[in-house]
Amino acid sequence: MGSLGGETCHPRQDLRRLRRAYVVHISKSPTGSSVASEASYAALKEKRAWDMALSPAKQLPMQAFMLYMSGGGVQIFSMGIVFMLLFSPFKSLAAINSTFAQFAPSKSDAHALTVLPLQKFAFLLCNALTLALGLWKCRQMGLLPTGTGDWLAFESRGSPPEILLQ
Repeated sequence: MGSLGGETCHPRQDLRRLRRAYVVHISKSPTGSSVASEASYAALKEKRAWDMALSPAKQLPMQAFMLYMSGGGVQIFSMGIVFMLLFSPFKSLAAINSTFAQFAPSKSDAHALTVLPLQKFAFLLCNALTLALGLWKCRQMGLLPTGTGDWLAFESRGSPPEILLQ
């Protein structure tokens, strides 16, 4: 969460306030400094895009602590946390273009996949780490078929040799 003027607010609200301050600053400044302030505004938007891209990685320690506190058994609480951990990366990746639309340069299509490609790739990798943490917890709980005993139903047994003992 960003802070502007001493109060804590959401990053989107923070960006809206900065945009309003930027518009007021442009209208009061001579044309020579408007180019410099526009470049600084673009740099600020890129910095905010990187913050948004790395935000899933910043949540990993808290999610790991929640997994630790939920225990290793298969209970409703631990299953809820694991479901949230497995579902949230897919949900956030489905909305990746709308997430980064507010940080797109003003001269490009905000919802295009080619806008801010490095930030989107970092966002994808951070969400993949979240998914890997959820799959690790499923493996620890015994929910993933990783052992040979989990696949016995699919093994075929050879026919026994026919031996006649007299």
